[in-house]
Amino acid sequence: MAKKIVWSLQANEQKNEILSYWFHRNKSLEYPRKLNNLLVSAIYLIAEFSYPRVLTDIDGVFVKIVRDYKIFYQEDLFCIYIISIWDARQDPEDLKRILK
Repeated sequence: MAKKIVWSLQANEQKNEILSYWFHRNKSLEYPRKLNNLLVSAIYLIAEFSYPRVLTDIDGVFVKIVRDYKIFYQEDLFCIYIISIWDARQDPEDLKRILK
């Protein structure tokens, strides 16, 4: 049985910023739509099949890699909590501040 997916405000804003960036860069909705579908599909796979999981340095936080993006999440018996969507090409020090 798939778990419920709960997006944090931060993760939702980050996803929207990423998609907006690609829209403005390419002047097209084609790539942002494809990227959004990849991210959402990966999250649904996490909700349906939570194993294997990759644990991060932060206790209880897992990561799923989708192309150049990392989806950070936590889970309990009933829900997957999407904490952050991070472009892995950015400064990792910024990520540490976001995830604290």
